[in-house]
Amino acid sequence: MADRVTVIGWDGSPLTAAARSALGAATLVAGAGHHLALPEVPGRAERIRLGSVSLAARRIAAHRGTAVVLADGDPGFFGVVRTLRAREFGLEVEVVPAVSSVAQAFARAGMPWDDAQVVVAHRRTLRRAVNVCRAHPKVAVLTSPGAGPAELGLLLEGVHRTFVICEELGTDREQVTVVTSDKAADHTWRDPNVVIVIGGTTAPSDETAWLAGGAPSAGVRGWALRAAEYGGGLGEGETEPLRAAQLARTGPRVGDLVWDIGCGSGAFTAEAARFGAAVIAVDRDPDACARTLATARRFGVQPQIVHGTAPHILEDLPEPDVVRIGGGGAAVVSAVADRRPERIVTHAATRDAAELIGRDLTEHGYRVECSLLQSVELDTRAWTEKERTVGFLLSGELPRNP
Repeated sequence: MADRVTVIGWDGSPLTAAARSALGAATLVAGAGHHLALPEVPGRAERIRLGSVSLAARRIAAHRGTAVVLADGDPGFFGVVRTLRAREFGLEVEVVPAVSSVAQAFARAGMPWDDAQVVVAHRRTLRRAVNVCRAHPKVAVLTSPGAGPAELGLLLEGVHRTFVICEELGTDREQVTVVTSDKAADHTWRDPNVVIVIGGTTAPSDETAWLAGGAPSAGVRGWALRAAEYGGGLGEGETEPLRAAQLARTGPRVGDLVWDIGCGSGAFTAEAARFGAAVIAVDRDPDACARTLATARRFGVQPQIVHGTAPHILEDLPEPDVVRIGGGGAAVVSAVADRRPERIVTHAATRDAAELIGRDLTEHGYRVECSLLQSVELDTRAWTEKERTVGFLLSGELPRNP
């Protein structure tokens, strides 16, 4: 095992005395091509071009001598330190940090970033990174080849955002470009780059900033809120108990894309979005779309609202993680199940309708649960019954691969 491992962050500025001292004593240096070309890298040291950090960590673990790893920005922020310290390699490291590329990007843009979401996009996480950009008004995306500004722009089709694209920060080739998301695919961008994605609304709040990334549910406390919070007039599938059960079954979270089909007043749309998920709200009624937009603005969330009739309107929508179906019956359920989201929830007014939907979900490979929900609202002044609602809640979940 290496006698000493030092990780040095580099942001384009001159190396510190501690960094120069560590490099001067190094017998092995790992880094990208532009790191290995630095004049401070000793000519006698073994050099490793840093592609796979795991492979480099194995080489370092087997090395007898003093190792240095060079990385862009702060290596402890979505950087190499996490991999080097993994239990399988057993490396203890010293870190000489630099300004992170995210901090540099926001500095170039002249913007605060304590309220920004920060995500890493590569081929496996690109879709989830895009969903965060759909759901939040300020996001920094650490990109990678094949998951860069062009791909982000293409996957954000139908959602307007502004991109601040910061290429090769800290080098003499540094460039900052501002484009709209629909134009990002018209250019070729140099790696490495950071994309600041801006747009949409912010949740109303009187609080001063105190939590990095922003408070996820600023404003009204709670969920499955009363009808009065949405201006009243909720539909049959939007009652508080049913909505609470639907939210519990779908479990919307940051990085998810939720479809809300038959969005009605927008109550479920707003509450799923307040959990941090991206939401596409669909309804054939233009008045329902207008109510959903008003609800979204009130709660400071930013769903994409699509006017059209399911199932046909669903064909061109991006793949969902979870779906709530507020209307459309078995035909819509079947079309949604064909898209294979992790979870589907819907409701039925009768047992026969519930059985038909349940069979369809089962045939599509979903594990189905059905509950009869009954709620009774009491007038607490006289403790008399005011309203009673009864309905069947159906949920389908795809079995996880073992």
